[in-house]
Amino acid sequence: MDRDEPGADTVTRRPGGRSARVRAAVHEAVTQLAAERGYGKFTVAEVAARAGVADTSVYRRWGGLEELTADVVITWLTTCCPVPDTGTLVGDLRTYAANVVREANGPQGPAVLGLVIALGAAGEAGARARDQFLAERSRQLRTMLERARARGEQAPDVAYLVDQILAPVYVRSLFAMGPLTEDFADELVDRMLGRVLGAAGRGPA
Repeated sequence: MDRDEPGADTVTRRPGGRSARVRAAVHEAVTQLAAERGYGKFTVAEVAARAGVADTSVYRRWGGLEELTADVVITWLTTCCPVPDTGTLVGDLRTYAANVVREANGPQGPAVLGLVIALGAAGEAGARARDQFLAERSRQLRTMLERARARGEQAPDVAYLVDQILAPVYVRSLFAMGPLTEDFADELVDRMLGRVLGAAGRGPA
């Protein structure tokens, strides 16, 4: 059995193993090509050539370009922005937002965000990747909010965080609308929490 094939053996999980190196090289090739050309404008053969592997290995492991690109998106999301635990909601959100900004500024961030948008219209595997991306983002935000409520802090819902923190970062990144800095991330968090706490202080109308 080919060691690049899913389930071949535990080498697929061993840090530094050949399979891990192949996966990293292929993922990097996808993000590079996506940044240079956009989704749908490169082939599995071109990905394999840039990664320095046989295209048959890519097909055996991922099945096709949609499945491969979906794997790139989900892997990036689950590793780029770990959920912080600073002891306060404002600390958690500032750290998380700073991580999102850092990744959006990185070499892969804009390409991966572009892939998420393209995948939504690229078939069943792509739609699943988009849905997984959104579900994982929601899970990360929900974790911070639930911890905050358990501490007795006022906390908004997930959709409000997406609208007030993630959406502005993603729009600026995708459309190159001005610098993305940690100060900008802090401003988004402070403004959002100010509105939430202000509304809580006013109480029902």
